[in-house]
Amino acid sequence: MGRHRGRGGRVRLTVLGCAGSFPSAESPCSSYLVEAGGYRLLLDLGNGALGALQRYADMYDLDAVLLTHLHPDHWIDLCQYLVARKYARHTTLPTLPVYGPAGTAERVAAAYGQGEAAAGVFDFRTLGEGSFDLGPLRITTALVNHPVDTFGVRVEHGGRTLTYSSDTAESPALVKLATGADAFLCEASFLEDRDNAPDLHLTGRGAGQHATRAGARRLLLTHLVPAWGDEELTVAEARSAYAGPVEVVRSGAVYEV
Repeated sequence: MGRHRGRGGRVRLTVLGCAGSFPSAESPCSSYLVEAGGYRLLLDLGNGALGALQRYADMYDLDAVLLTHLHPDHWIDLCQYLVARKYARHTTLPTLPVYGPAGTAERVAAAYGQGEAAAGVFDFRTLGEGSFDLGPLRITTALVNHPVDTFGVRVEHGGRTLTYSSDTAESPALVKLATGADAFLCEASFLEDRDNAPDLHLTGRGAGQHATRAGARRLLLTHLVPAWGDEELTVAEARSAYAGPVEVVRSGAVYEV
């Protein structure tokens, strides 16, 4: 069922959405499809991302969803995905594991408007700090620096490592998660020399500093906010603090980690 899944030791990352805070004209909000060893994990499912998912995979052919935090730009399309799975007529679908911070089930129920709607559709499981296995993937999570409980994620398979920052400001825990990562998918929402709110987001320079401290092999910048950001400046800031390869991700981009 579905299209080719990532196999072997490689980890395939498909960027479904990468816009920060609200969808842009070019991209939905945060959502990343991770495939390895025949397993499909969806990291976040922000505004508009369910539509993008259907371009690159059978939307019913996921093995798990992991929500890093409960700001809507990282999970709100789970409500639409609930409808898609609950009322699917062409197939009998298994209950899908959905990992998220404490309170995820209640937040989804409140947004959807029916408290029991997810029964038999989603199996909500509470994230904590630590490591666990999802199929062939080794997952490590740690709380990062954001106003609500937010987890950075390290994904390991076959000797390859992908780290996703989620939303964060300066975070020693994120450096540890990204140590030696083959690809470091890191937010860079803010610009230097602006009146930035504290303990909320990183700048491009901050992302570069984290990548350097971690010894990450490649820096993939995400969660930029085009409405008030500047992509060229963000990249320049990142390169001022990190000597490795840097690029801004795009919706639809695919990376073999």
